[in-house]
Amino acid sequence: MARHLITSAIPYINGIKHLGNLVGSQLPADLYARYLRARGHEVLFLCSTDEHGTPAELAAKKAGKPVADYCAEMHDVQAEIANGFRLSFDHFGRSSSSQNHKLTQHFAGALNAQGLIREVCETQMYSHADGRFLPDRYIEGTCPNCGFDSARGDQCDNCTKQLDPVDLINPHSTISGSTDLEMRETKHLYLRQSQMKDQIEAWIDSKADWPILTTSIAKKWLNDGDGLQDRGITRDLDWGIPVMDGDTPWPGMEGKVFYVWFDAPIEYIACAQEWVEAGKGDDWARWWRTDKGADDVRYTQFMGKDNVPFHTLSFPCTILGSGEPWKLVDYIKSFNYLNYDGGQFSTSRGRGVFMDQALEILPADYWRWWLLSHVPETSDSEFTWESFQTGVNKDLADVLGNFASRVTKFCRSKFSEAVPEGGVRGEREAQLVADLTAKIREYEGHMEAIEIRKAATALRAAWVMGNEYLQEVAPWSTFKTDPEQAAMQIRLALNMIRLYAVISAPFIPDAAAELLEAMHAEGAEWPEDVAAALEILPEGHAFTVPEVTFRKITDAEREEWAERFAGTRD
Repeated sequence: MARHLITSAIPYINGIKHLGNLVGSQLPADLYARYLRARGHEVLFLCSTDEHGTPAELAAKKAGKPVADYCAEMHDVQAEIANGFRLSFDHFGRSSSSQNHKLTQHFAGALNAQGLIREVCETQMYSHADGRFLPDRYIEGTCPNCGFDSARGDQCDNCTKQLDPVDLINPHSTISGSTDLEMRETKHLYLRQSQMKDQIEAWIDSKADWPILTTSIAKKWLNDGDGLQDRGITRDLDWGIPVMDGDTPWPGMEGKVFYVWFDAPIEYIACAQEWVEAGKGDDWARWWRTDKGADDVRYTQFMGKDNVPFHTLSFPCTILGSGEPWKLVDYIKSFNYLNYDGGQFSTSRGRGVFMDQALEILPADYWRWWLLSHVPETSDSEFTWESFQTGVNKDLADVLGNFASRVTKFCRSKFSEAVPEGGVRGEREAQLVADLTAKIREYEGHMEAIEIRKAATALRAAWVMGNEYLQEVAPWSTFKTDPEQAAMQIRLALNMIRLYAVISAPFIPDAAAELLEAMHAEGAEWPEDVAAALEILPEGHAFTVPEVTFRKITDAEREEWAERFAGTRD
């Protein structure tokens, strides 16, 4: 069995995230981690909260709390919501941890020793109204490349071009809205990414199996304009990791902190150290250091497309540039955007469903199934309440839930709450076993390739096979003339419930656990041999008729929710 390191893009600390954030990184990463564990692989699945930078300072100020206290509270909130969605992190860390402080400062020292950091005297935007230098992301204006009127000072989200604040047309502060800005001189550290262009380009070219979305964004940043540019890695802020060269203060950098996009990816490694510190593991280095056994680890990252440039260029520059034996990512699964009902999710305007609100409405599995079966892999996708209602009602209630209910209730009424005896399988049953085997192997292939939509389609097709079999053999009719034959059909169907629960668990873990409990089959293993798996529950094995596995969403609920989440916040 292989060892798999999985990281999800770390969510920012300033508030609860919406469903688009969830499906763009954490949820598909959890699906993959659950699947690999079910197949017997050793998995380390890590995520954290991203806690540094101006957004944290401003959110804390708005909440009337010290920034450290605010971040600690919001970490607990995000951890609780993640648990509500059954995100199976081995550890959910914090980028403000002492481990990340020390490791970020270590990397800065290593890069400096390699001659890859230079000091730059530059001018930066200073806002008189705000009384501070403005971080790039708190300056907006018109993109000089595509004309998008909400481009940020570091990047245009519309065309993904890397920018500097001075490039923007008609810039303004997003904190105060003020256009009373001036350029003031300050000194910062820059990572000499330009010196590593050829090495980074060769590394990216070697990843022939990466998604087109990932490589196209990476190569665009590498080759557009002047190519890979040196990047500032420090900021004039109070909250963050102090600028140090390893354990030594950096002369002239007093009062400055590392840029959040420098320290945040390093938190992936620090999170493993936190995992050990928390007593959950005993050797982080075997996952992250190639001189400590990480050579046989396959490392997969999950993220939205806006994070791709930093994970294909800047973070690899940090890892490779250090000259130390750190593990590089093997595969980057990136996603497009999930939009909301004809527009975009908006935190500021309360447009769309946020993670805490979703769990107040329906259990996690309803959301997990719809989001994963509509994940924006090849293009942007859109959440609509009509599509959500249809997906829940047809896939979960009518297909999987209905199958489990029909089979168990029929067995209880005609036989008992135990697997019935008698009857011999025939050609139709042999064909069903062969079809299910082929479909499950197809499903596994898609999961191995992280083709999530295709995997969901194959899984649903496997569920459909059970309903089609019931409709065709009609045990309720067979029972009238040949009770033993009907017993065989129901015995097979009961085993199919168990089988469905096992293979569905990565998508819908709670429902799968409930079905396994009803079948008195907790701890069931993955069906490497489907034919054998369909004979595991023996004659006389007791079961319990499950509660309604999935209920249908009514038209009235759909209409109410559509109105409620249309966008009413200030």
